[in-house]
Amino acid sequence: MLAVRHRRRVAGLVVLLGCAAAACLASIAIGSKPIPVGAVWHGLVSPTGSEDDLIVRSLRVPRTELAVLAGAALGIAGSLSQGHTRNPLADPGLLGVSSGAALAVVTGIFAFGVTSTYDHVWLACLGAIVATVGVFLLSSAGRTGPTPLTLALAGAAAAALMQGLVSAMVVADQQSMEIYRFWRIGAVSGRDPTVIAQVLPFLLVGAALAMANTAGLNALSLGEDVARSIGGHVLRARLIGVAAITLLTGGAVAACGPIGFVGLVVPHLARFVTGPDHRWLVPYAGLIGAVLVVAADTVGRLLAWPGELQVGIVLAMIGVPVFIAIVRRTRLAQL
Repeated sequence: MLAVRHRRRVAGLVVLLGCAAAACLASIAIGSKPIPVGAVWHGLVSPTGSEDDLIVRSLRVPRTELAVLAGAALGIAGSLSQGHTRNPLADPGLLGVSSGAALAVVTGIFAFGVTSTYDHVWLACLGAIVATVGVFLLSSAGRTGPTPLTLALAGAAAAALMQGLVSAMVVADQQSMEIYRFWRIGAVSGRDPTVIAQVLPFLLVGAALAMANTAGLNALSLGEDVARSIGGHVLRARLIGVAAITLLTGGAVAACGPIGFVGLVVPHLARFVTGPDHRWLVPYAGLIGAVLVVAADTVGRLLAWPGELQVGIVLAMIGVPVFIAIVRRTRLAQL
């Protein structure tokens, strides 16, 4: 029975890899200027400097790469967030990561006149890290240390405070409002390709920590007392998990803005196949998140052709009905 389940899970990963490849190919081919699949392959393998080659290599490939990285990061971070908070409706923003990134970006614009996209990325990463450290310290104030409940409450309180500060600065300064409005919507288009190199180290380290955290998270899912009785290190598991969530979400938000619903919906979709075992849930969530964001970005180009809808808007349109379905199905609410 275990061997059959293992084969099914491996087969599922192979299918998801195929779906990811197909979604990436469609993302590169579809746009305001449709490019045939043959021309896409030519541009990827043996470019000659034609217009199609330049569009493929300079515009669409970096955009697709960014969508893959952001989707995978948010999917993995969502699975960790729901596991550590024991909340099936949690997403990475629950720990204040997105709000911290937003506050840092707006503060840089408002107080120091920072307008460079390059600087926004580093500000967002720094803000995400500082916010998460603050939330973790706040949730650790009691005798029991950080628990699912204190993490969720501290994150919600910190996020509300930081959003209030962001709103105050945005209302007071027109430049902050214009730049923040573009950043806040969540998009993989119009980003400088150098952003990928900037955030990639954060995402790689975060993904490695996430995989290292799976065994500890499986133990924590049995309850903290049980986890301790079988030799688990609760505090270490929490620290690794929160660090992974911070790096993954901070990197994705810094590059693309806060893309919603991925971290909320994707873990439930992955759990349908893998069950509660985080050793499988985490890689499944990463692949599903990548496919979802790339597909949503492509659909946005089709819906508003020859213009486009940003991926954050498309995902909100998809995520709301799925969110309602999750709330209504009590079976999904049991982690």
